[in-house]
Amino acid sequence: MSYPHEPEMIAPINRLMISLDCEPISRYIRLMTYNWQLPDWPEFRYELDGLAESLLAFAEHAGRVEGLLEGLPDDLGTEAVLELMIAEAVRSSAIEGESLDRDAVISSIRNRLGLNAAPQPVDSRMADGAGELMVAVRNGFRSPLSEETLFAWHRMLLGGSTSLRVGGWRAGGDPMQVVSGRIDRPTVHFEAPPSGRVPVEMARFIAWFNDTVPGGPKAIPQPPVRSALAHLYFESIHPFEDGNGRIGRALSEKALSQGLGRPVVLSLSRSIDVARNDYYEALKTAQRSNHVTPWIQWFVGVVLQAQCDAGDQIRFVLRKSRFFQRFDRGLNERQLKVLRRMFESGPEGFTGGMNARKYVALTGVSKATATRDLLQLARSGALTPLAGGRSTRYELDLA
Repeated sequence: MSYPHEPEMIAPINRLMISLDCEPISRYIRLMTYNWQLPDWPEFRYELDGLAESLLAFAEHAGRVEGLLEGLPDDLGTEAVLELMIAEAVRSSAIEGESLDRDAVISSIRNRLGLNAAPQPVDSRMADGAGELMVAVRNGFRSPLSEETLFAWHRMLLGGSTSLRVGGWRAGGDPMQVVSGRIDRPTVHFEAPPSGRVPVEMARFIAWFNDTVPGGPKAIPQPPVRSALAHLYFESIHPFEDGNGRIGRALSEKALSQGLGRPVVLSLSRSIDVARNDYYEALKTAQRSNHVTPWIQWFVGVVLQAQCDAGDQIRFVLRKSRFFQRFDRGLNERQLKVLRRMFESGPEGFTGGMNARKYVALTGVSKATATRDLLQLARSGALTPLAGGRSTRYELDLA
């Protein structure tokens, strides 16, 4: 069997090296660059000896997060899950350099979860599609993966595009490359299989995904490991003209949910976005070989961080509820608007704190009024002043 860019004399040597459980010689020959060009594709090899502690921690944190949710009143539990879904939609698009209107995403998700008494209009097609995808992945996590499912997800994300092939595999003779840098001197990080191979590759990927589900004939029992492999496998095929990263992360979430037997409660994209450069570097390295232990180690670490962040988010929602129970009365609409905006930043806090200049921008009042409102919030205990700088900055007091 021959492979693209593989000289005839190299193929038998590669097969011999792999039979001896050695790295294929083509790994050291630049003529064969990417994982899908190697003769062992897509037989990923990895060791989990150093991951036992992290995998156990994931299971413990997942149970703890579920317990935290169950301990909240229904409305607060729903708010916590909603905040994580919003973060996932917004951050997954941010990784691809696209900015979503957060309020539009909120409306889209709430509409589809039936949380609005009457459906709210969503002005942004992109935000509406991202919200629709989040709900579809969450509600359909038990369903087997299919070509139709992936096409439907793609239409949700990019259905408004008139320049892309939407709801179908990419086609054409041009190579699908992941590049950066100048247009005239681009750096090619990865080149995916030719378009003609995509239908066969994706049929094999879909079969693999369904076979490795818990209880499947090739079950992978560790949810984060299967999630890591699914993401790498899908991204290496890169089957769509656009939207591959967002759909790849949705597949990782589906794999985690199937492994837990319930919708996973976390925002994987938020944790990846924080380490975006490391993400691209880890993925680039993993796409050079089918020995993928380092990739799995990195990805499991990100999943574990996302699970810890989810716990912080749930506790933050509880503190937010108690905060407004304490301060809701006696505050004017300007103050409430600013406080709600500060809470939107989540447990990590409002970037740079709140000051009079930002207050003016958010409310449209004069600087004198902004300063007076902020001082009142500080005296009441809602905000804490921060030292330093030319103007006083404030942060939420959640003690």
